[in-house]
Amino acid sequence: MSQFRSKRLDLSGFINARVIRDHTKRKVFEQYEPDRQALRYIIRNTTLPQRVRAQAQLQLSQMHAYTRPTQIKNRCVAGGIARSVIRDFRIARDLPQDPVFPADLEKLGYFVNEKDQIRKIADPEQDFQFKINRNDRWNEVQRGAMNECIRTIVSSRLRSLGLTTLRLPLSSGPKDPHVPIWVSANLARASRVIVVFGEPIQDLGIWAYRTVGTEGVDAGSAVAFVRAILGQKSGAGFKDADTALLLANTGQLIWHCGSSRAITHQTWFALPRSSAVDAPLRMTRRNKIPSNQDWQEHVACVFDEILSARGRLVREDAKIDIIGLSEGGLGAIRYLEAEWDSWRPYISAIALSNPLHHTDIDLVEESPSVPSSFISFISSRCRAYVLSDKHVGFPLPGFQEYGCNCYSSGEELNTECIMPKAWEDMLEWLAKMYADPSDGEPHLEIKNLDGAASETVAGNGD
Repeated sequence: MSQFRSKRLDLSGFINARVIRDHTKRKVFEQYEPDRQALRYIIRNTTLPQRVRAQAQLQLSQMHAYTRPTQIKNRCVAGGIARSVIRDFRIARDLPQDPVFPADLEKLGYFVNEKDQIRKIADPEQDFQFKINRNDRWNEVQRGAMNECIRTIVSSRLRSLGLTTLRLPLSSGPKDPHVPIWVSANLARASRVIVVFGEPIQDLGIWAYRTVGTEGVDAGSAVAFVRAILGQKSGAGFKDADTALLLANTGQLIWHCGSSRAITHQTWFALPRSSAVDAPLRMTRRNKIPSNQDWQEHVACVFDEILSARGRLVREDAKIDIIGLSEGGLGAIRYLEAEWDSWRPYISAIALSNPLHHTDIDLVEESPSVPSSFISFISSRCRAYVLSDKHVGFPLPGFQEYGCNCYSSGEELNTECIMPKAWEDMLEWLAKMYADPSDGEPHLEIKNLDGAASETVAGNGD
């Protein structure tokens, strides 16, 4: 079959191995049908010599099986099945039902062990098994149910730490399209506010689902991070009663009208469908959230509706520390670059995970020699954490590209796993910058000397 299969399949609708095989058979039959018809004509022509007819019969019998019309099945284009297919429409009468998995950890066959890891009940050494079926729909729905369980656990723990949810826009009601965000109870009283803009692919309060499975629920979510900041059961030394926290939500920006909640793209694809082979639900204007239609708008909404409400939602003199993850950090950089004159007195420092901005694209308005410029602020009071196999905090090249010093995150493969490994180093540095507003990040120059890397630091190093 491989000798006939085309490198690029001109297929649409439901696709699996059986559909691809049937499609290949149809293509091969179409290609060789004139030859088969010619040989059949020779075989049945009694006026031709018997030798010619016998050679045609032999040649016909030696042709590949895929050239025969009997190999072609009437398969359903929506489900790939070959039974009860209406020939005129190539649609089966009975499509497979959409799989259903309960959003219950125990019913899914898992539990949280003493190390805070999610493991199988049948095999306590095995973590979450994504592939349970050859059909991707079953795997997708099961993962959606597992993620829902994790979100429930994380939400419960964050509430127990004193976080509450706010709806954006602030004027929206419980049933109106809105984006939930987490804020600490002391937001209006704290002199320092730490704002976290996460990745658009993650749910609210989740750093990385893969880290949740391997290292634990607290480690892969914002629970350990929040506990360290709010000073509950933490030995890391971050306790500060005058520090508030805001967890933005750059991922859940799709409004699902049926359940009246904001969800991510991944959750949208796992929503129930009419059958297992139906296309995903189509998004319309009803699924858009005002002022939060994408992650850039959401970042602007957090600044405009919450952080700018000084004297009402935050203190007049509150200083703001920003932690930006991938697109969340890019959105914050773009917004502040455009509105720097208004926010310059209030921003203390910025820490980025997997930076996506570029000095030649996002930081070109002012000269770095101007002390009050945003690019000057980025060069002295901003740092970025990137993928690297070095230990956390090891200096790396990247100043020319990002306009700030770059450091190793301790993670070398997945950008979503940077935050679980580097947030402690981020908080230590942000606390140092907040304690001394006149301090700045020295410019690190990374040079290669005879194949070995060396760092030269101007000024007092970190």
